[in-house]
Parts: sequence; C-alpha cells; structure tokens
Amino acid sequence: MKKNFQIAVVPGDGTGPEVVAEGVKVLSTVAPMAGVTFSFTHFPLGGDHYRATGELLNPETLERLRQADAIFLGAIGHPEVPPGILEKGILLALRFSLDQYINLRPVKLYEGVNTPLKDKGPADIDFVVVRENTEGLYTGAGGVLKKGTPDEVAVQESINTRKGVERCVRFAFEYCRKRNRKKKLTLCGKTNVLTYAFDLWERVFREVATEYPDITADYAHVDAICMWMVKNPEWFDVIVTDNMFGDIITDLGAMIQGGMGIAAGGNLNPEGVSMFEPIGGSAPKYTGQGVINPLAAIGAAQLLCETLGLAQAGRWIENAVMKVLRENIKDVGAGRMGYSTQEVGDLVCQAVRQQ
Repeated sequence: MKKNFQIAVVPGDGTGPEVVAEGVKVLSTVAPMAGVTFSFTHFPLGGDHYRATGELLNPETLERLRQADAIFLGAIGHPEVPPGILEKGILLALRFSLDQYINLRPVKLYEGVNTPLKDKGPADIDFVVVRENTEGLYTGAGGVLKKGTPDEVAVQESINTRKGVERCVRFAFEYCRKRNRKKKLTLCGKTNVLTYAFDLWERVFREVATEYPDITADYAHVDAICMWMVKNPEWFDVIVTDNMFGDIITDLGAMIQGGMGIAAGGNLNPEGVSMFEPIGGSAPKYTGQGVINPLAAIGAAQLLCETLGLAQAGRWIENAVMKVLRENIKDVGAGRMGYSTQEVGDLVCQAVRQQ
C-alpha cells in the first residue's frame, strides 16, 4: 500500500480556510497512527484570487491538481463576485475536467445531534446518496434567444449518456454491496414526466441489477423520495440519482442529519483524483470569527482517507467526531457550539490520539 500521499488543498473563500485548517490538522494527527504521511500543497483558487488576478482555473494549476492523490476543498463563493462565475469556472470546471463522475454524500445522524424529524434518531437516519456528477442539467447545454425582450426564450438541456449513467449505476451497486448494511439500492427519478432521460436511467438500472442478485433494487419518484426522507428515512440504504435531483435531495439530507455544519461529501473519480469538501458554503458573514463548525470539513477528511484506502484512519476520525458530538458540542450551528472552530479541531485531534 502507498505510504506517502500528496494532498492538494484549496482553502477557498470566506470561512473555508478556517475549517480546512482543522481538517488538515486532523489528517496530520491521524497520519502517523496509520503509518502514512500527507504532504499538503495549497492553491489560492477562489473569489479573492479571481478579483485580484481575473483568473479562475488555469491549465497549469489544473494539471498540478490532476497529479495529486486527492484534493481537499474548503468552499468557493464570494459576495463581490456575481453568482455562477466561481461555481462554473472553478467547481464545475474541476469536476468535469477531472471527470469526478460520482458525488458521494453520506447522510448519517450522530448521537448528540438534533434532527428536525420527530421521533427519529441515529438508528433511523443512516443512508448514502450516489449522485451522477458530470452530466444532466449541469453540462451547460442550451442557450438564450432574444434576451431581455418579451419574446425571450431560455433552454437548458439535460444530457444523459449511456456511459455516464451506467458507470454511476455500477458504482452505486458496488458501493451498496461494500457498505453491506441493508443491501438495498433505490433509483431516484421521474419516469412519469422526464420520459427520455429516466427511461435510459431505469433501463440501465434494471439491466445492471441482474448482475447483483444480492442487492434489492427498487425505484421511487424524486417527489416521493423527498417525502419519505422526512417521514421514513429508515427505509433507505443507498440512493442513486442524476445530477439535479442529487443536488436537491442531498441538501434535504444535510438538514435531517443535523445541518450543513456536519455534512461532508466527495467528488470521486475512482480511476483518477477525487475531491473532498464540506457541503456548506463559504459563509462570508462569519469570516474570521472562529465560530463555524469544522466537523463537516473533518468529515470530508474522513472520506478522503477512506477513498485512499486508509479505512482504519477513516474509522479513527469518525469515532473521534462521534465522541466530540456526544460529549462536548452543544449545537452544530454556527456560534452555538460552545467552542471555537479551532477548539473543536483540537478536541477531535485529542479524541483521535486517544484511540
């Protein structure tokens, strides 16, 4: 097994650098316990860099990121940069250029964390969403005609290829088998209305399912998924879906697991370099105050370890997070934790070392 890992760090904007620093600290703590080393190289991508240089993601930087073993991302978003510029020019550019075709989002409620769902606890909320990450409505296909006039037409097309759908579905079946929990995979779609795109999704899903007789494969419309995530989240094990629906239901998932302060995700290329990040945004109004919960970034560090094959390191990090949530944190919301951002990171590092 590889012992030395090159980690590209993109701290990003707003409070991104604050939470990323705690994730890096936890990775540095767990590395010697796992018998590995992490070498961190920082890249100044984001709103401040764009405003100072006019640059988003140049080819040289992209190639350096491609050579890393993993990318650790803070959050991209700046109040003085119009929406869409940074998101398309950096985030989507990274996902598409590095072919990070899976967005992996664990939705797990930990002991000590409040959920808005009545009578639900950690035993009920523990599933994973596998979101296709490089196709669908996010490809940018379409255009505008007669903009700004009463006759304006706007078209946004959802692009779904057999290759893109099948590799996502296969990943989801393999992940469900490896997870080995309920061994149930649910396709989330809208076959009754989006008849072209989700006819392809459902046909591929059913075909691939025949190769996994140990996995229960079922289907639900996206609106039903949203209702059941609120009413019966315990029904789910792994959900696979397209880019847009995945974007929406994972934010709902973040809320039922306790909020953005604890939700982490990974943008995966199983054959290349993957990128890991907290789900929440850059939260610019809290910049420099030390009140943002870093546990989502630390959870992203856990996913980074697991994806690099460091399963025990990932377990150590998750165990430490669970201990801190159970024994220390009052509330996962910004400014309500009872500790500063740095202090939460210190508590997790202490809990890692105690294992």
